[in-house]
Amino acid sequence: MAYAITRTCCNDASCVSVCPVNCIHPTPGEPDFGSTDMLYIDPAACIDCGACADACPVDAIFPVDRLAGPDLPYAELNRRWYEENPTDHAWGEPEFPRSLPDGFGELSVAVVGTGPSAGYTAQLLLRTTGARVTMIDRLPVAGGLLRHGVAPDHQSTKRIGESFATTFHHPALRMHLGVTIGEDLTHEDLTAYHHAVVYAVGAAGDRRLGLPGEDLPGSLPATTLVGWYNAHPAVPADAVDLRAERVVVVGNGNVAVDIARILLTDPDELARTDIADHALAALRDSRVREVVLLARRGPEHAAWTRPEFLALTHLAGVDVVVADDPGIREAVAAATARAGAASVSASASDLRETAHAASEPGPDTEATAGAGSGSATGSKAALLAGLPVEPVDWAAAPPAGRRRIVLRFGVTPTELLGDARIEGLRVAGPDGRESTIAAGLVVRSIGYRGVPVQGLPFDDATGTIPHDGGRVVDPATGRPVPATYVVGWAKRGPSGGIGANRDCAQETVHALLDDAGAGLLATPAHRIQDFAGLVRLRRPNALGLRQWRALDRAERARGEAVGRPRVKLATVPELLASARRFRR
Repeated sequence: MAYAITRTCCNDASCVSVCPVNCIHPTPGEPDFGSTDMLYIDPAACIDCGACADACPVDAIFPVDRLAGPDLPYAELNRRWYEENPTDHAWGEPEFPRSLPDGFGELSVAVVGTGPSAGYTAQLLLRTTGARVTMIDRLPVAGGLLRHGVAPDHQSTKRIGESFATTFHHPALRMHLGVTIGEDLTHEDLTAYHHAVVYAVGAAGDRRLGLPGEDLPGSLPATTLVGWYNAHPAVPADAVDLRAERVVVVGNGNVAVDIARILLTDPDELARTDIADHALAALRDSRVREVVLLARRGPEHAAWTRPEFLALTHLAGVDVVVADDPGIREAVAAATARAGAASVSASASDLRETAHAASEPGPDTEATAGAGSGSATGSKAALLAGLPVEPVDWAAAPPAGRRRIVLRFGVTPTELLGDARIEGLRVAGPDGRESTIAAGLVVRSIGYRGVPVQGLPFDDATGTIPHDGGRVVDPATGRPVPATYVVGWAKRGPSGGIGANRDCAQETVHALLDDAGAGLLATPAHRIQDFAGLVRLRRPNALGLRQWRALDRAERARGEAVGRPRVKLATVPELLASARRFRR
């Protein structure tokens, strides 16, 4: 019996390297890698060895005959991908671990950030070069996107953090938390103690709509709401007001879907996760009954990934409907016809109904700002074929009864309305006609955005650090900035899930090693052993690995006491106090 990859796939590709028959695609290096919703196993070629399931860091791979509930459609989704993307499973050129040139000595590298891209970078450096790695983060707790971006009900996705935790225990790694580059330390400080610096600073900012009323209370960026339910220490506990019955989320990517799901999930279900305590309490008292996902383009251009959307339709006690705007029925019908009636039936409504009957929902895919490919199993608009298309009275309160998510396509926000706080949103259709949606909370989820790092070049148009294959480049001269590299969302923009950072990190580390071999990495002016003293001088409250491990143990112990994976500490004073109190 073949294996199948399911909804929690993180595109890490750990499974690819262990498959003895090369039947998992797309692989790193293939054109579709990083753009498909997930990876796929060819059931005709799979030899049922189970090596992929053992290697998967997020437990996304199971024998086909064991699939049930929301995972049931994935046997067919894996099979159909190979119908649409025939492959002979030919092996590519072998790749061998990189290493430092003979006589180089001990390499020292600073990695700014502790999220997934930083974790993969540190892993590669420690495993292949024997480097001494210093990880630095502006927050007093490690994890980056994995801690503060992944939705709390995606506990399977968070298991990838276990491999990073192993890296954090490596004897050649040091960590300094609560240290900001550009304030406490400069880029020049880092290069004075390290051969190279890799920036894995992510995309902490958000894109604005640029509309009147955007700064009214009740208008929030997705970064605030996601940080709020994930206990980000920079987001106050009272940052989100859930007294409104209707919430409008501008955008329909995976982050928007995450927000809709968290706002409407039964709080008793969330109480088994690591959601922030203040968010759980607010959700128990929430008046929200309807979340509208607003998209400027039609359903064929939906930005969510297929696994994320299918999981959304399994949300207990929540209906998912499509707003009956002009042209929507025709767009869905056209997509259905293009995909083929039989294919659509299997990939959308029939599979959805089968999964509904088999099981209650479970955790699904990770949050990501990137749009998945629409190729496997046809157009994403075809997935709407089994959903009701209903007229909505946007001026009235949401209908009584069951909670619901409304998908509205083909409208563009033009103004946020209200006096003291948000009362609604004005939108324009393709014909220019305007209408108003009554809402008490508007969340813009139109993409994360990188923020400048003092001392480094920055491309304001893309919100990224300019680079060439991971080497930071000075746009004025076109030349690489010596010994300076970038990885992750700061490098490629906010696209791709957690696993995509692995391939991204490999490119950057290879560039660093090429430069080391070419003699382009100068010997640091100071010993790496003395760097910790500089940190203590500049930032006395900084936390190290011992304190981080103590903090991690404390949160896990708090969670174990109440049957949860962990209970997060949500403020900087709490994090600092806990790290020091439990230090041992």
